[in-house]
Amino acid sequence: YNPFPGTIGLAPSAELRGRITEREGRLAESGAALPPDAGGAVPADTRIAGEGLRTIPPRETGGNLDIKQMTPGASILLPVYAEGALFSTGDVHYAQGDCEACGTAIEMRSAVHVTFSLKKGEAERQGIKSVQIARDDYFAAPQLAAPRRFHATTGFPVTEEGENVANDLTLAAKNALLAMIAHIETRGYDRQQAYAICSVAVDLRISQVVDVPNFIVTALLPLDIFM
Repeated sequence: YNPFPGTIGLAPSAELRGRITEREGRLAESGAALPPDAGGAVPADTRIAGEGLRTIPPRETGGNLDIKQMTPGASILLPVYAEGALFSTGDVHYAQGDCEACGTAIEMRSAVHVTFSLKKGEAERQGIKSVQIARDDYFAAPQLAAPRRFHATTGFPVTEEGENVANDLTLAAKNALLAMIAHIETRGYDRQQAYAICSVAVDLRISQVVDVPNFIVTALLPLDIFM
């Protein structure tokens, strides 16, 4: 595996931060997002916490992206909103599936080396409003980037009670992962171990979004990890 920074991004402007706070505040009312909390802030200042943003979700300027293709050699295109850009990175992962299902990957200590170039006005000219990534080579060894041997499960949006929830990719992903956890258990692992293996090795793929009402998500397990 090639390590990569789970977190990479720039600072938002005061105006963008205000818009994010407003929209996430509406989500927080229904429990769908975590609002800022002085109890977990550094420094623990109510005013700062009230204006700050949680670092869990990624946003327009990047942040906690957890995209495993951002290995050495990748070019990360980040729209600049704040004076000086204020770049930051960290949270380097040794291995992670395209899902990080249980909330963590294989974390590691690291030193990250980056080079910068400024394409002034390019994001505005091209209408780029979020992170883009480019590279000219495999992000990992080919046998890892496109495994020769794998086992895949699929999920579509039907609940355990049998309700068909049209075009719900979240439910389809959940069902694909539950099926994968059950499969890994047949290989001699307990349920918690299977869940962790999904997080660090299983890739979730959106296989199709045209066959309404049942979009399909595939969970792909590279079998060479067991060798």
